[in-house]
This record gives sequence, structure tokens and C-alpha cells, in this order.
Amino acid sequence: MSEIAASPDVKAEIAGWLRFLGTEKRMSGKTLEAYTRDVGQFLGFLAEHLGGPPTLKQLAKLTPSDIRAFMAARRADGLGNRSLMRVLAGTRSFARYLERNGKGKVGALAAVRAPKLAKTLPKPLTVSAAKRMTDTELRAGETREPWVLARDAAVLALLYGAGLRVSEALGLKRKDVAGTADALTVTGKGNKTRMVPLLPQVAKLIADYVALCPFEGGPDGPLFVGARGGPLSPRIVQLTMATLRGALGLPDSATPHALRHSFATHLLARGGDLRAIQELLGHASLSTTQVYTAVDAERLLDVYASAHPRA
Repeated sequence: MSEIAASPDVKAEIAGWLRFLGTEKRMSGKTLEAYTRDVGQFLGFLAEHLGGPPTLKQLAKLTPSDIRAFMAARRADGLGNRSLMRVLAGTRSFARYLERNGKGKVGALAAVRAPKLAKTLPKPLTVSAAKRMTDTELRAGETREPWVLARDAAVLALLYGAGLRVSEALGLKRKDVAGTADALTVTGKGNKTRMVPLLPQVAKLIADYVALCPFEGGPDGPLFVGARGGPLSPRIVQLTMATLRGALGLPDSATPHALRHSFATHLLARGGDLRAIQELLGHASLSTTQVYTAVDAERLLDVYASAHPRA
């Protein structure tokens, strides 16, 4: 906290805000670090802009032109719209905390519009390509031990077969799959848990990996481990996906997260209910899930354009 350019009263409120986010909102440590960094950037700018570390009274007196000056300075530093939007979101969260606790209203932050983002649709894989991601024969030429290939296949199967995020798959513990039949409890964003169905094919790949894994961790140990027995790094999953997309001739958009997109898109294409897909993905808002309806509509238009005689 000492590195943040702010007066003692502001620093005290930041400490309380972070405690609130961690305990009440159950935000992860990484999210708290990002919010701290974002507010620190804002206050650092104000310290130069106002000629000294800002106080609570000065924050309440900020004008929209002050906020626009901050945005202009960050853009001059090369910050893109998405990153700038994130910085403003963290700063506004702190401002709302101050207002709720009677420490003043930073109205200028609400008066300035956040930068607009170009809408980008998720890029799912085809059904056939998504299925082949767990085919260990694609990596037959690699000098990898069988248990490593089985591990990678199981992780990717969870991303496509259950719609997990990479962090959710790598966060599983051994006890989570002990005696697993047809469902799995997953801990997602904000430490929220949800139940996801486990297809027999996915359960078999997990069981095959566990049987081959040379490391015997306890029930609270990570399910997926690296070469030395420690927790598996997301970077390894990314590299595995890069190898597989090279073998299948897929574009760079075929990332691990694209398997989760494929899970949702393929379910929707087969008549899946949007609310059910929202629950399976662990989305807090239906609007987040609705992006997949646009993906499916786009796919239908592509099929029409390529197949209709008059297209």
C-alpha cells in the first residue's frame, strides 16, 4: 500500500475496500492485485495532476475533465480501450465503496463514458476438430511419457466435454474425481461452485490418466500435475494446444479457451437451452451466454451462403 500515491485517509479506505472485495465479494487474489494496480495508476496520475497525493476531499471535487485527462494520459502510454475500461472499472468500484461508506461521492467517474469495445465473437472449433483434441495418436511422434499424453487428453476433454475454464480444470483436486460417476463439482470465479455433467468418455480419460500418473498425491493434492509432481501450469496446456492445432492445421484462434466456446456453441446448435448452458458455463449473467446465439446465427448464415443455389 505504501507505493500508492495517496494521502493516509485514502490509503486507509483502499485497505478497507480490498478487505470488502476479498471477504464479501469473494474475489480472487489475482483480481485484488489487478484492482489495486488499477486504482494505484489512477491515484498516481492524480498526484501529478493535482500537485500532491490526493485526499478524500479532493477525490470528491474531481471534474469530468480530470477523468478525461487521466484517460488521455493512459492512451498516450499505449493503453488500449479494453485495458482502459478495466482500469476505470476498478476505480469506479473503489468510488462506489467510498460512497456506500459515507466517505464522499466521486461523481466525475460516473459522468464520463467508458471507451467502447469492438464486439468480437468467440471462435469455436468444428465438432470434428474439437473431438480430435483428445486423440493421443496425433502426438505419437513426441518423446512424451504415456502418462503426460493421458494427462493432456484429460484436461482438454474437460474443457470441451464439460465446458470448464482452464483454471477450473487445473484447480480440481484428486478427491473431486474419486468415485466420480456422472457429475463433477467445479469451483469457478468468485469461488462459486457448480455441478457439471461428466460424460462417460471424459470420465474414462480422467481415470486412464490417474491410473498412469506416477505421482501419488493425497486427496487434497492437485488432480493434474506437472513433470515434477507439482500443480500443472496453464502454460503447458497452451503449448499442448499449440502442438495439436499445428498437427490439425487449425488457426491461432484454436486456444484452450476456444474449447469452452466450442462446448457452448455446439450445445446451442444441437438445441441446448440457453439458461441451461448458462448454468453449465457458470456465467453470472445470461447476457454473457447470449453471445453464443450470435455465433450460431453466423454459422447458419455461412452454411446458407455456401450451400444455397442462389446465394
